[in-house]
Amino acid sequence: MTVHKPVGPVEATKVPRFAGLATFAKLPQIDQVPDYDIAIVGVPFDGGTSYRPGARFGPAAVREASRLLRPGYHVELDVEPVKEMQVVDAGDLACTPYDITRAIQEIEEQALPLMGEDKRVVAIGGDHTIALPMLRALTKVHGPVALLHFDAHLDTWDTYFDQPVTHGTIFRRAFEEGLLVEDSSMHVGIRGPVYDRADFLRDHEFGFQIIRCSDLDVIGVPAAIQQVKDRLGNTPVYVSIDIDVLDPAFAPGTGTPEMGGLHSRELLALLRGLNGINIVGADVVEVAPAYDHADITSVAAATVVFDLLGLLANRSKGASIVEERDLEAASF
Repeated sequence: MTVHKPVGPVEATKVPRFAGLATFAKLPQIDQVPDYDIAIVGVPFDGGTSYRPGARFGPAAVREASRLLRPGYHVELDVEPVKEMQVVDAGDLACTPYDITRAIQEIEEQALPLMGEDKRVVAIGGDHTIALPMLRALTKVHGPVALLHFDAHLDTWDTYFDQPVTHGTIFRRAFEEGLLVEDSSMHVGIRGPVYDRADFLRDHEFGFQIIRCSDLDVIGVPAAIQQVKDRLGNTPVYVSIDIDVLDPAFAPGTGTPEMGGLHSRELLALLRGLNGINIVGADVVEVAPAYDHADITSVAAATVVFDLLGLLANRSKGASIVEERDLEAASF
């Protein structure tokens, strides 16, 4: 945790929220503070999209929607993330829109310096392809992680049109590259048809458990939360949230919408119920604002990012308390 007093967002009572620079939640830019605990970074790449393009405009749209947030206090998580931790907007990672292989290398190279043992990064996509370079960078700092994946789709397919890295293949590549802790990862919100019955068998071989949207109708949100917590334990976790985990009624602005998804309140309840898990990195991806006339999807994504900030702040606070107790015990 940074030792200086955190620099917070521009006060909405002094500068209207619709005015000024559109950093995330009007937080300071990374070069305006001496140090930081959490960096929010945009990754405007959508070259791995298989259906509707446009997620390259996601970071800008989510930042614009985040003006609406009141980030001073998260009521449900009982935390003041931007007062207790230094949160910054690190701008966008620049990468080529024409070459997937080169783009993911550029994303990894630029993301890595933002990360550290005591620094967390939340990426705003971009399509889901960006999760692979973010995981590659993250595991260079933390080693293999468990993946908590909210999505309508598995994203563990092999190739699309002979391309090994797309927004639907990244977590197979992550498994093959040893980026994931064995038998610790989960998909939540999966629904809709797949290419083949064997897709689920292969996914299981990659060490994933699945909570489908239809499962929630049977077991309910509290049981799903407990199942995720039991699976993850205290393992370092990367949380990857494809906004299409939400039903298109709540997130129409995305590349591959599937009906029958989570309600907004269900997604927030699931996230808030995971308070205390060891999150070391996260992303929110697949916001394609051109398909949403009223910024519904961007508002949802901005709110989810704020929830992630609350979870990260609470985890850091809890870890600090544990460290203090260990030091006190060691002194006797």
